[in-house]
Amino acid sequence: MTRLLEKGLKNFFVLAPNLTIYNKLIQDFTPNTPKYVFKGISQFTTNPPVIITGENYEEAKSIRNSLLDTSEEIHINIFNISKINSEVRGGKAPRIKRLSEYIGQSYFEYLSSLPDLVLLMDESHRYRASAGVKVLNELNPVLGLELTATPQVETGTRAIPFKNVIYSYPLHKAMEDGFVKEPAVATRENFNPSQYSEDQLERIKLEDGITIHEETKVELEVYARQNKQPIVKPFVLIVAQDTDHATHLMKIIQSDEFFDGRYKNKVITVHSNQRGEEKDETIQQLMAVEDPSSETEIVIHVNMLKEGWDVTNLYTIIPLRAANSKTLVEQSIGRGLRLPYGKRTGVPSVDRLTIIAHDKFQEIIDEANNPNSIIRQGVVIGKDVAKEQKKAITVAPILEERVTQKIEDQIQELFNDKMNETPNQTPTSTIRQVVELVQKRVESLEYLPTSKELSKEEVKQRIIREVKEAYLSEELDLFPEEKDNLVKHTVEVYVEQLIKHTIDIPRIIVQPVGELGWGYHDFDLDTSGIQLQPVEDDILIQHLRTHERDTIKRKDLSYQEEKLEDYLVSALMDFPDVSYDDHADLLYKLASQLVEHLRSYLADDRAVENVLMYNRLRLADLVHLQMKDHFYQLATDYEVKISKGFERPKEVHYTTILEEGVRHFRQQVEDKSKIKSLVFGGFLKCLYPTQKFDSDSERRFAVICENDANVLKWFKPSLGQLKIYYGHSSTYNPDFVVETTSHKYICEIKSEAEMDDKVVQDKAKAVVNWCKHASEHERQHGGKEWSYLLIPHNEVQENMTIEGFNARYIRK
Repeated sequence: MTRLLEKGLKNFFVLAPNLTIYNKLIQDFTPNTPKYVFKGISQFTTNPPVIITGENYEEAKSIRNSLLDTSEEIHINIFNISKINSEVRGGKAPRIKRLSEYIGQSYFEYLSSLPDLVLLMDESHRYRASAGVKVLNELNPVLGLELTATPQVETGTRAIPFKNVIYSYPLHKAMEDGFVKEPAVATRENFNPSQYSEDQLERIKLEDGITIHEETKVELEVYARQNKQPIVKPFVLIVAQDTDHATHLMKIIQSDEFFDGRYKNKVITVHSNQRGEEKDETIQQLMAVEDPSSETEIVIHVNMLKEGWDVTNLYTIIPLRAANSKTLVEQSIGRGLRLPYGKRTGVPSVDRLTIIAHDKFQEIIDEANNPNSIIRQGVVIGKDVAKEQKKAITVAPILEERVTQKIEDQIQELFNDKMNETPNQTPTSTIRQVVELVQKRVESLEYLPTSKELSKEEVKQRIIREVKEAYLSEELDLFPEEKDNLVKHTVEVYVEQLIKHTIDIPRIIVQPVGELGWGYHDFDLDTSGIQLQPVEDDILIQHLRTHERDTIKRKDLSYQEEKLEDYLVSALMDFPDVSYDDHADLLYKLASQLVEHLRSYLADDRAVENVLMYNRLRLADLVHLQMKDHFYQLATDYEVKISKGFERPKEVHYTTILEEGVRHFRQQVEDKSKIKSLVFGGFLKCLYPTQKFDSDSERRFAVICENDANVLKWFKPSLGQLKIYYGHSSTYNPDFVVETTSHKYICEIKSEAEMDDKVVQDKAKAVVNWCKHASEHERQHGGKEWSYLLIPHNEVQENMTIEGFNARYIRK
């Protein structure tokens, strides 16, 4: 969209293939809705596009009149093409009516008169060959863009690929890049489906699917609580053979015998026979299935749900209709691969979509391993994304390059011809050996309050003495005087360049002193997300792409506790911050609340014990996370210790796209999605010759640092370089550290929508406190004040300065 706007195009005609997608598009183009498509586009923050639909264009004359003016307003027309298709199919007239007869003469006239109309066809495979799409040529758009996940036209049993594909991003590439869930298939270990009747097999698949669903619910809650994220409520999709089968499944799931009737009000069916209010209510429930307040946890559908239903919380699919393995793989994973947090978490059960397929397990594995399957390669059409080669690179700080270069320039005359008689020892390698020895001695002095302390004569003499002692073991063909001069010059140059090419960052440790009290406030356990089930047999889950396996196993029945509560209490006692002597009452209270919750839906204590034995550690994690929310620590006073006054810049390691090389940091990036894979260079003030950025806003911030005359140096700290703690034990890694002529700054670039996020605010409080102590340390040693800047991404423009950001976005 940004590229089209750059070309001066302001009028767009978006086509939807059916009413569902039509309504969804209207919502997604409306500002402040959950899936607003223009989030992050600065041009639309204050001046959002005008949305014109099939319902409002006749009444909104003022909007239509504005279409002809010369303002910068963007107009998006959204139209449902299914009306044209239904009219054409239903009529007997041999000719197709004109488009103006369907959308209205006046609406058609103004659309066709627009000199910059861009036609966007969503899910274009649905109507590519339809009669209705042909009449769109009457609009004479300057550009037509089609969007689809399946670029082909189905004609009987044949599939005719599109011939004009501009850009293709196959599913297998999205899996490799981590933008979607990992698909997996589940069965039971050593399972033989031929030993079961069709009804028995169906029941097993339903029960195992719900067991995995309950496990996933707990894992999602644990992850959300650990990472201060919204809790995601997963749901199960069951694919039925026909409407009668769907009704039959509904009766089973709502019966008292199916998990003690706990899913009676948590299941809906969706099929084409629904009409009127029943259909409207079901569609409303279906569209709300991502809402945490929705009760729906199971959706039964006769055929795979069609386009326009882009949920992110589908985690388990139970296909119960006859289908070959290829269809099962393609249709199943197409519905549930979207990630709820927009990226993978690293927790397998949170990043996984599981297909329950006891009777098709091996067939699905074989199909997934087929080199032409969508998991391995997919359909190769047009200009598919090439498999980009990446390489790992190590970047040394600019300090090392400058030190070696300067020493070589200054002391070459110290080496006589005798040095050159040693074939295996060159002056450059000798210098580097000495530099490494100096580095090690300087690292041992990082406890000094600032790097400038290194320039004191007594400190330099100490370094020289220690380096010369270490150098005695080196067998180099140098005269003693040459060796002394080499060490002395190296120390002089190294100290000078270190002070010039580093930013002193104190390592601050806040420790409680005096009498310390800690513990957990009393609270009631939240068990609303726990519906774990007893496990009768081991369930095997295999990832289709990576072949990794998980197994849901029963615990050894020989391990038994006397009381049900002890399964949980004994696991909680393993946490280092839980003292049984101090917290026994709270531990047993929480364990009892959990046991009572399990008893409320499980058949008997034997089932409760089964759940506790298998899920002992998982449940303990969940309870412990809730305990951490009620943790307190009291001390009579706190002492701030500075363990380091500075730190020598270290090497950093990352990967980049091989063919890209190093781009100049001022060069615009056409495809913003690739920016994390790129390496940028050309800096004059950065402590490193190259840097990586997470967003284009970060790249622009680097441009600001380089442009700003008051900025002396800057860099992006690597993970763990600044130990700033927030919350109970989490560490914060900021985007930038900048030193100007008068201040030092920790800078964070955040999406405008995230500025008020709780985690962002918690981090900000921690950094502000860190800056307070760091500033006190600097004042004692003639240094500079530290400040924290939290900057909205859309404010990072190249006309800004660091002082300008300081005036607007400093946190105190």
